[in-house]
Amino acid sequence: MMKENKHYFEVAITAAKEAGKIQRARFGQPQSITFKGEFNPVTEVDRLCDQAIQKAIHHAFPDHDILTEESPFKEKGSPWRWIIDPLDGTTNYYRGFPFFSVSIGLEKDGEVILGVVYIPLFEELFVAQKGEGAFLNEKRISVSQTSQLKRSFLATGFPYDVQERPEYYLRYFHQFIRQTFAIRRPGSTAIDLCYVGAGRFDGFWELRLQPWDVAAANLIVIEAGGKVTDPKGGPFDIYSGGLLVASNGLIHEQMLQAIRETNNA
Repeated sequence: MMKENKHYFEVAITAAKEAGKIQRARFGQPQSITFKGEFNPVTEVDRLCDQAIQKAIHHAFPDHDILTEESPFKEKGSPWRWIIDPLDGTTNYYRGFPFFSVSIGLEKDGEVILGVVYIPLFEELFVAQKGEGAFLNEKRISVSQTSQLKRSFLATGFPYDVQERPEYYLRYFHQFIRQTFAIRRPGSTAIDLCYVGAGRFDGFWELRLQPWDVAAANLIVIEAGGKVTDPKGGPFDIYSGGLLVASNGLIHEQMLQAIRETNNA
């Protein structure tokens, strides 16, 4: 399936599945929870998964940089950077809502070339390599063919500061709920984006995302034939924290227009 970078994929998939095994084993059990800020939770499982993934990558590629949500970034100056969310959907996880994932992306010279997202409870493994397509459990996936925003099925999420600026975030939700068929807010950005790639959702938007939220899944959307941009239609910078817009490509300009209408209101 993937001719290039085979060893990188093998390590990423092994690490993701190891983290997934930890998540499955402890799901539904009482969790020790701390908070980064007032609303951003961290569980022991986040840390255990982070340790397991970093151990696997350090063992295979000791000179590579690793950027992960749960550990301080110690830059080595490598052209290779692994971008990791060891448990995307922490709130879902500790509340027993079975919608969470492991996300591992690999960046070379500032460009994401590999993405792996593993959803352990569903045993769904999404992978993509730049220029080689996107796959779910080794079967090629592609985006949906919905061409009208009013018939589209979208997903979104809210950042942890939504309580501080609810009107700002909800104005986009209000605009899209008026112009679409339905919207879901499941709580794992990596899964939401993979579902766009698999044609389950037609589009997705969210603000204030971190690189570990999107590095792997953005590539999966693009390699599945979709589109990921900033709100002006330009390339989305995973480090920007700005508004991400992802779609099957067919409704993309309609989504951007809805956002422009929101910003101009």
